[in-house]
Amino acid sequence: MLSNPTINIKIKLSSLWASLMALYIYGDYFDLYTPNKIPNMLEGKNLLDSPTKLFLAALLLAIPALMIALSVLLKPKLNRILNIVIGVLLTIVVILVGSTSISIWYSFYVFYAFLEALVTILIVYYAWTWPKDY
Repeated sequence: MLSNPTINIKIKLSSLWASLMALYIYGDYFDLYTPNKIPNMLEGKNLLDSPTKLFLAALLLAIPALMIALSVLLKPKLNRILNIVIGVLLTIVVILVGSTSISIWYSFYVFYAFLEALVTILIVYYAWTWPKDY
């Protein structure tokens, strides 16, 4: 029989954040293949059409990227709180993005949003049920 060792909660959370980032990256990469995306980007006709919007998008995506490391490095109490709060907020964000992206060309984006919501819900679940020392 194969063994199934217990995985430290910090490693579980870090792995989930890494998976979430991969889903974000692939979703944005595939978005480049939608009609008129590249010409519109070259003409500055896109959602991120100002330095402020680009910075806010960078800030938003820096948070889950940093959570990969912070989930391993932070002490349990702060770690648990951040994973729950950020996980809930990002779940709301991806549900909003997915629900406003429903079209034939963006079915992949809705699919990724669904997977991203599942991952962030798992993050919240694992953080919420963080094992206690007795």
